[in-house]
Formats: sequence, C-alpha cells, structure tokens
Amino acid sequence: MALSPNMNVMLRAIEKTARSLTRDFGEVEQLQVSRKGPGDFVSAADRRAEEILYEELSKARPDYAFLMEESGAKGPKDADYRWIIDPLDGTNNFLHGIPHWCISVALEFKGEIVVGVVYDPIKDEMFRAQKGEGAFVRNKRLRVSGRTNLESCMIGMGQPAQANSEERAQFSKESQAVLNYTQGLRRYGAAALDLAYVAAGRLDAFWENGLKSWDMAAGYIIVREAGGVATQMDGRSEPVFAKNILAGNDTIHGELKTILNGVRRKKDAA
Repeated sequence: MALSPNMNVMLRAIEKTARSLTRDFGEVEQLQVSRKGPGDFVSAADRRAEEILYEELSKARPDYAFLMEESGAKGPKDADYRWIIDPLDGTNNFLHGIPHWCISVALEFKGEIVVGVVYDPIKDEMFRAQKGEGAFVRNKRLRVSGRTNLESCMIGMGQPAQANSEERAQFSKESQAVLNYTQGLRRYGAAALDLAYVAAGRLDAFWENGLKSWDMAAGYIIVREAGGVATQMDGRSEPVFAKNILAGNDTIHGELKTILNGVRRKKDAA
C-alpha cells in the first residue's frame, strides 16, 4: 500500500531524529559510571531530538501547527493540521541505558488523529498507521491479540509519572485488582511502545493514568487501525486528550474496564 505524502514526511523526519538519539544513547550508557550522572545529557538529547523533528516537519509543512512535549504549542492557532510529538518516550529507560524507548509522532486533522508513527530505533521497528488503511510494522500488517481468556493474557500498565501518594495508592489498587485475574502484568516504561505492542498482539491490553496527548496520540491510532479498542478508562471514546487510556481487543478491553472501574467506584464510595 502506498504511503501518503504526510507519512513519508514523518518517516524522513523520524529517521533523522533516530540517528541523533541512537548516537546519544551510546554516550549515555558510558555516563552511567560517572558521579554526576547522565540526567543533564539526556535532557539535552531530548531537546535536540525535538528540534530536529520541528525543523524537518515545519520545513516540509510550514502551515501545520505543533504540540510538543518539550516546547509546547507552536505554529498557527487556526491550522487544520497539527503534529503531536514526543521526541523521546521512555526517557527513564534511556537515562539508565535500557534499550526500550521510542520516538512518537502523530498528525491531527481538525481534532482527529489521522496518522501515527512509533519508532523504536534500537530494535529498528517502525510501527505506523493511517486512518482507514490499517497498521503495520516493517510492512507486516498488525492485528491485536485474539485472546479472550484474561487468565492467559499479558497486560501492560504504566505508573503515573510524578504521582502523589493518592495516585500511587490508586495505581497499586488497580494493579492488584488485575493481578487477581491474570499473572501476566508488565510495566515497560514507554507508553507509546506499549500501545504499539498491543497493536502487534504482543500485549493483550494496556492501561495508564496521568498521560499527556503526545504519549498516546500515535499509539492510539495504531491500536485502532490494528482492530483494537482504545478509550478512556471509563469507556468514553476519546482518550488522547483525557490523560488516561485503556486499549486492547474488544473482549479484554471490556473485562479490564469492568475491573478498573470497580476499583474507582470503591474509591469514590470510601
């Protein structure tokens, strides 16, 4: 299937950014032994990556707006199209030399996510989707898992970043509730990749609170185009700007929604 012009623009920008981040990742692994630590270095790498994406995408599409993790909103406020960018998802993994992080770029058209790319440079896996045209990795069509028995499922989860004590307690209760039904819980630390893994059937579902739109936008459309369901945790349809997401195949998504909302109801009743 032919790629759209916008997809080609995204892929070129992401590949250039990936070369920069991969070089930086090789350096950050060496910094682990230093007393100062690699935190400042990684922050600079993150900003550099975003600058490359901004430069490449704005050069190719000067009339498009931007929403970026590091720089916030840029470009014309009345633009129909907007890039939503996380230049380095999985920053803590990157910081510790763990080879599980990605670049996430989505394209929004009049409030709807229409294109998404999640690229893992270390494994050289480019997950991509265009509205109505399916989801792919390395030109292989993606389909969500067909498992319907929660006991046999592998479920991904994410702990809210910079959570307060109440949010940490809520996360603990949610995790324990799901553990009562399945032993296959995983926390990989990169929400965009977790969502891509749901699309690929590697994870049967994923949930997380406290996310930003750039964490979810690309992964959201990849899951949807792979035949999955991606909603807010309470089941409302649009998660990208809602700070939380629950994704999976139709059956497992429904079962997890019931479990997780049961935890929330107990909290509200307390």
